[in-house]
Amino acid sequence: MGQSFDPARYAVLVVEDDALVRTEAVDLCFEAGFTVYEAKNAAQAIRQLERHSEIRVLFTDVEMGGSMDGLKLARAVRDRWPPVAILVTSGRVQVTKEQMPENGLFFAKPYPPDDILRALNDISAQIQS
Repeated sequence: MGQSFDPARYAVLVVEDDALVRTEAVDLCFEAGFTVYEAKNAAQAIRQLERHSEIRVLFTDVEMGGSMDGLKLARAVRDRWPPVAILVTSGRVQVTKEQMPENGLFFAKPYPPDDILRALNDISAQIQS
């Protein structure tokens, strides 16, 4: 019997220090069918990753308070949790491919929700295979 993909079995971790933007991103990921966790900085994000092994996508802003920005967080996640897909976004910082961890995707704010949904669907397909 074939196993069908259920995105609710996998989770997205949204890391954003702006509460309104974070809520919008969480809603978008939830509407895509994912379980969603949230954090407002890198320290909270790492605690969430340590607690929830079902997190398969990191969706992080670059600029945030705390000891680590979103790019450093993305690289740390790539090193410690290699299967986690990484989506990075920023409204002020233009991120180059060289700054991104391997296989990470960058979206400039304001990002079109359809682009994020497409990326999440692509990631779902990769998790499934």
